[in-house]
Amino acid sequence: MIRQRIALRTPALALVVRVLTFLLAAALFWYGLMVVLLAVKVSPHTVNSLSAYRTLYHDATSLTRSDFTTARRLIAGFAGLFLFLGLLYLAVQELPRPYLARGEVDLDEGQAPGRTVINPRAVERVAEFAAAGSPDVAAASGRLGDGHLAMTVQVRRAGRAADALRDVRARVRSELERHELPVLPVDVLLSGYEPSNRRELS
Repeated sequence: MIRQRIALRTPALALVVRVLTFLLAAALFWYGLMVVLLAVKVSPHTVNSLSAYRTLYHDATSLTRSDFTTARRLIAGFAGLFLFLGLLYLAVQELPRPYLARGEVDLDEGQAPGRTVINPRAVERVAEFAAAGSPDVAAASGRLGDGHLAMTVQVRRAGRAADALRDVRARVRSELERHELPVLPVDVLLSGYEPSNRRELS
C-alpha cells in the first residue's frame, strides 16, 4: 500500500494572528524593559516619557462611577463581545488544516453521469516511463502533488543534465497528452548522476 503524505495548509487569516502575537510579544518585552530600567534606578520621569506607564495608571485610577454612563457601558460591553468573538475566530484560523498531498485525478468533463477518476500512482507511473525513455536518464521517480507533478531524475552524464531535464519535461507532458490525462505543471529536479565505472581490461 502506498502511503499518503500529509501537508498543512495555512489560512491567510493565520498571518493576522501571527502579527498580533508579535505585537503582544513586543509590548511585553518593551514594558519588561521599562521595569528593568526602574530597577536600575533610571529616573521615573525618563521611563514615563518612554512608556507613559505612570500617565496610563493615573488615567485609570482617576475614573469614577459617573464616568461609566449607560451608553458607555453598552458600548464597552458590545465592543468587548465583538472583540472576543473576533479573536476566537482568528484563533480557530490558526489551527493547522492537514490534507492529503496526493489525490485522485478527476477525468470527468461533465458530459455523462458519474465520475471518472484515476489513481495518483497511475499518473506517476506514466510520467516515470516517459522520463525513462530519455537516453540521458538513469533513473526517475514521480510524485503527484497538489496541482503539479514533481519528477526526480538521475542522469547518466553530468554534462547533459540541463538537456536531460528539458527532455524529461517535454516527454512527460507529451505522454500525459497522449493518454488524455490532465497536463499538469511538471517540476523536474536533478537528484544526481550515474558516474561511469567501466574499466578496460588489457
